[in-house]
Parts: sequence; C-alpha cells; structure tokens
Amino acid sequence: MTTTALVEGKQVTKYHGVVTGEAIIGANAIRDLFAGLRDFFGGRSSSYEEVLRKAKDTALQEMAQEAERMGANAVIGIDLDYETVGTNGSMLMVTCSGTAVNLA
Repeated sequence: MTTTALVEGKQVTKYHGVVTGEAIIGANAIRDLFAGLRDFFGGRSSSYEEVLRKAKDTALQEMAQEAERMGANAVIGIDLDYETVGTNGSMLMVTCSGTAVNLA
C-alpha cells in the first residue's frame, strides 16, 4: 500500500478499481476531559492520538481487505481524510481510498 501512483521497480499489470475504507470511533467523556486539560495547559493528547491511530489502521485494513477480495496485490494512490462527526464533534472519522492493482 502506498500513497504514490507508481512503485519503483514494479509495473502495474491490472487495474481493479477504487477501494475504500472507513472507520468511525467515539471519543468518550474521560478522553474529552483529559484532552480539555491538555488544551488548557498545553501538550499532546496521547489518548486522542491513540484513538485516531486505531481508526486509521482500521480504515486501511478494511481497504486492503476489499482490494484482496478483488484479486489485487497492492493499493496505490492512497488518500487519507480525517473528520469529526456527531454531536459536538464527539466522533472521529477516518476515510481512505486508493486504486486496487496487481503489480509485477
């Protein structure tokens, strides 16, 4: 899986089409409280970073599984997007898309 359109030393032998992955993960009240304190005092919010990383990994895994079901052995041109959704942005959403291909 790569964000680039080409893989050095490899040739695309077949295009299968666009594949996607999505993950929406709720951020609970405890994380919100600690993140609010971090925002006030400064510093990174490791609890939110962990949730965001998990959502990204889940979305990428879902996309890879879709590509595999299509018979592809790679995904190129991957784009990742991050959003907050839900009441007061209480949910974190990660979406990704790419092109499922066969590389030789």
